[in-house]
Amino acid sequence: MRGRMRAKASKPKAIIICGPTGIGKTALAIDLAQAFQGEIVGADSMQVYRLMDIGTAKPTPDERATVVHHMVDIVDPDADFDAETYAQSALEIIASLTDRQILPVVAGGTGLYIKALEYGLFDAPPMDTALRDRLHTEARKSGPEALLQRLKQADSITAAKVHPNDTYRIVRALEVFELTGLPMSAMQHTHQFRQKRLDTLKLGLKMERQALYDRIDRRVDRMIADGLLDEVRGLLAAGYRAGLKSMQSIGYRHMTDYLEGRLNWARAVETLKRDTRRYAKRQFTWFRADNAIIWIDPHFTSAIKDAVRKFLS
Repeated sequence: MRGRMRAKASKPKAIIICGPTGIGKTALAIDLAQAFQGEIVGADSMQVYRLMDIGTAKPTPDERATVVHHMVDIVDPDADFDAETYAQSALEIIASLTDRQILPVVAGGTGLYIKALEYGLFDAPPMDTALRDRLHTEARKSGPEALLQRLKQADSITAAKVHPNDTYRIVRALEVFELTGLPMSAMQHTHQFRQKRLDTLKLGLKMERQALYDRIDRRVDRMIADGLLDEVRGLLAAGYRAGLKSMQSIGYRHMTDYLEGRLNWARAVETLKRDTRRYAKRQFTWFRADNAIIWIDPHFTSAIKDAVRKFLS
């Protein structure tokens, strides 16, 4: 494999393993990295945060000792981190791995991160700290819904795509509009993700829907048994407020709602499972739009390894 990596084309080669949460991406990535002398580059928007281990299903210490994992535990929960930041860092790591004849195995379920890594993002203006702080202050005072209504007037296409509680993305879209006078959706349309930066084999993991939902429910039960509630309690005690982008993610906002009395325990767990299943469905919808993805059952490891060998040769 190393000889084939040295004979690589001008674009670095990488394996991409994507698909919905809970389907087994990490296990397959470790298997492939061991088989093909690779290292794993995470593509998960939550696993980048330190101190957020259980609710993000972060690779365990044993898994990380088995194979090197990049893009995990790199920023604190209150840090600004987005797809552009991810893509820049991950691309540098992939270039370094390629130079050292190590196969990059990109694994994760954050579709925008993977798309940004492959194609780059539109030429957005740099972050304006003062403007962003002002918008976040407005969100805390008036709630994210008020900002979402403003975004609907400025950029109805982007507004239709963001979750009403996703303050970070709402603020970023408003920030782009205020700085440029242009809707972010229009800038993305002009960019259209045309320039591919990597030579990739993209493997999408699939299984029967009810089987996946059963796995998700069991995974939530395991997270709770492993101490998810205490993890969230510790984050709040450390000063990471509930309104942070990281703390609004699945699992963390549900535990916070329980701790702050908005949900009873049974409802918090039920809603967490429901929202995780809905998130998996949205992930499928995102990845299904990519015709370059080869869909395969994660248990078909022999066929997957054959596909990787063919790609590398």
